[in-house]
Amino acid sequence: MPMPQPRPFRVCTHNRCWRRGVMATSLDELLEKTASALLVTCHFLTLVLEEDGTVVDTEAFFESLPANTQFMVLEKGQIWAQSEGVTSFRWPKKSGIAKLSFDLYKLNPKDFIGCLTIQATLYEIYSLSYDIQCMRAKHFLKYLLRCLTQVARVVGNLLLCGSSYMLQYIEDDHQHGVAL
Repeated sequence: MPMPQPRPFRVCTHNRCWRRGVMATSLDELLEKTASALLVTCHFLTLVLEEDGTVVDTEAFFESLPANTQFMVLEKGQIWAQSEGVTSFRWPKKSGIAKLSFDLYKLNPKDFIGCLTIQATLYEIYSLSYDIQCMRAKHFLKYLLRCLTQVARVVGNLLLCGSSYMLQYIEDDHQHGVAL
């Protein structure tokens, strides 16, 4: 049996100010991608049809819906409300062209540096994020300190040997100068 092809859907927040296009093959995948696209952190999400508020909670009903169906995602405690005026898309007021955010976090309290997430958003529509996990930074720093310790030890030995040869040379020169 071939894998079902992803279909396009449109999703928005309960106040209709954020809208995104999402490709999904199942209801669970649509909920997961919607939460990610709209930056929703609540684990109790309800998906309803935007036009009339019909709850979409079964896979069979979801599969019966055509592509490009418009959904609204509701977090816990939110309810569907009829749209005032025309249901056409309105661009949100822009406060800027781009937004760049850095999030530094640790997966384990004993981690030395942790992880860094960089997220860039352009025109509040396009988003790009990159996660840098510095899991081996502590080991790298330990290795670097061991190398620096070895270099300091070698330099110290060279300085000791060099100073002892200088002392011998000065003493030999001093003894030859007295003998003359």
